[in-house]
Amino acid sequence: MKSNLNSIQNSRFYIQLFFSALTIWIGVEFYLFVGWLETAGAGEFYNRPPGVEAFLPISSLMSLLLFFKTGEIHQVHPAGLFIFVAIISVSFIFGKSFCSWICPVGFISEMIGDFGEKIQKKLFKRKITLPKFLDYPLRSLKYLLLLFFAYAIFTMSALALQSFLDAPYNIMSDVKMYYFFAKISQFSLIVIASLFILSIVIRNFWCRYLCPYGALLGVFSLLSFNKIKRSNNTCTDCKLCTVACPSNIKVHKYKTVISDECVSCMMCIDACPVKNTLELKPVFIKKKFDKKYVGFTILLVYFIILGIGVVTNNWQNNISQEKYLELYPNINSFDHLKGQDF
Repeated sequence: MKSNLNSIQNSRFYIQLFFSALTIWIGVEFYLFVGWLETAGAGEFYNRPPGVEAFLPISSLMSLLLFFKTGEIHQVHPAGLFIFVAIISVSFIFGKSFCSWICPVGFISEMIGDFGEKIQKKLFKRKITLPKFLDYPLRSLKYLLLLFFAYAIFTMSALALQSFLDAPYNIMSDVKMYYFFAKISQFSLIVIASLFILSIVIRNFWCRYLCPYGALLGVFSLLSFNKIKRSNNTCTDCKLCTVACPSNIKVHKYKTVISDECVSCMMCIDACPVKNTLELKPVFIKKKFDKKYVGFTILLVYFIILGIGVVTNNWQNNISQEKYLELYPNINSFDHLKGQDF
């Protein structure tokens, strides 16, 4: 990261830090809510934070599809729908910027990647990247996972979607997700530890090869309004942009960067030593989009859409305390119908 306080990377870091802190806050609130459930309602009540629904993307996608089919916003996880729409909207504007500006997992992955590259440069004098014959097949894995979930969801009728979303499994899916981590199995712990080690060796291993959410945003990023463009007239072919790119995109070879792996982190633009050579520009307009406004615009779009959910009373769910207390004792008996959140 540049030491210059005006660097876009500093702004991005603070935004990532903000969303990570927000995630921790939501986690603490949800921990207190689950603690209340564990007392069967005898302890002090704590409200369930709607923001936890950001971690239920499949339920949110199903709610969005149901909305398209019926025009109704399902009220079990309504906040998840607006968070999902906000993420997709940001992707239309700045590509996969969610991954490098908002996503806490992306932030952690980036920190691990930075640590790994420091070790690699000391040991090997360069960072490790997989050869194309391994990289491309592995990158396809997240798209195969996405296709699996998409096929399962988009072949469902409105009635089937409604039934799934109304089912006890979906109502308690956030609590089940909490226990996955709170009472993590030895196998799951080994998998997470393996991903951590792999992310040190291969930067962004989970995000690059396995995250189906990233695959979905990658598709939308190809259609985004703004792209990074390079001027052939002023480019010195120094390749500093390519070296800086955390996604291993050969930026110096493209006039317009069109890639499902570009996360709009602006590191290539920051690294370019020649003014007005690398710029963020709307697809059909020559005028550039000033990079210093990227973070502000992402926050503005994201929170406007979330705000719409709040002011239209589609943020808090409609599940009563009594319903949660009724379902909680049988939480381990609830099973999925056609899939579960990742």
